[in-house]
Amino acid sequence: MTELLPIQTGRPGIATLRAPDTARQASEKLEATFLAEMLKSAGLGAQAHGFGGGIGEEQFASFQREALAVEMVRRGGIGLADIFYAALKEKSQ
Repeated sequence: MTELLPIQTGRPGIATLRAPDTARQASEKLEATFLAEMLKSAGLGAQAHGFGGGIGEEQFASFQREALAVEMVRRGGIGLADIFYAALKEKSQ
């Protein structure tokens, strides 16, 4: 079964961060996560008079915030991904 699974040697994660596209993807994901939390703090998705969906309603609101944050990053974001990417690139050299 191990022939189907890649086996990493050395420090896990370091080799994958050296690939520019992987570091960029990690940077964008981190910015999207940050933006989703900021949108939550700003009250996006909070329903004053919701449909009475309880916890399920909150879960779907989190999906909406996450999708919005990913789209924000895809369209340029607020610049955090560039900063994170530069730091990862510098650290890996």
